[in-house]
Amino acid sequence: MIIILNGENKQVDNNTNIDQLLQIIDLSDKRLAVEVNEQIVPRSEFSETTLQESDKVEIVQAIGGGSL
Repeated sequence: MIIILNGENKQVDNNTNIDQLLQIIDLSDKRLAVEVNEQIVPRSEFSETTLQESDKVEIVQAIGGGSL
């Protein structure tokens, strides 16, 4: 099936959940926020949130930094 990942079409298997998607794109061990169809998904729900055809998924990585 096709989802829209950060504005780009992405082919994934049917019944892919957010945890699996993050493994596919090598972000499973990163600090990040995930939004599906404009709804933020808590990390505790990644494994139980199954993606559907044409879902819009936005992933934003947390980047450390700041002034010293």
